Amino acid sequence: QVQLVESGGGSVQPGGSLRLSCAASGFTFSTYAMSWHRQAPGKERALVAAISRFAIRKNYTDSVKGRFTISRDNAKNTVYLQMNSLKTEDTAVYYCNARRFGVSIEEYWGQGTQVTVSS
Repeated sequence: QVQLVESGGGSVQPGGSLRLSCAASGFTFSTYAMSWHRQAPGKERALVAAISRFAIRKNYTDSVKGRFTISRDNAKNTVYLQMNSLKTEDTAVYYCNARRFGVSIEEYWGQGTQVTVSS
């Protein structure tokens, strides 16, 4: 059974930091690109950061560049999102995604973890 379980969300003041984790099971983690997405109230889900299978390539949406860092540990089947200098506009539910391109696209989502940035 495929599972992506996010953790590490919570409430923090502007300027604070959080580290999100996404633990994967039920599939061969190292063969999937991983990414973090977020969805704020009333908005569509959007890509935040992505990392290739062996962490050679990392991509970030412009609004988080220099503040967020995505990483992965294939030995632990876990992907991370270190979030620093958090802003109120970072408030959203953060989702972990696993994707692999083959004959068809295989894709899995986690259940999401809430991040609230407020003074």
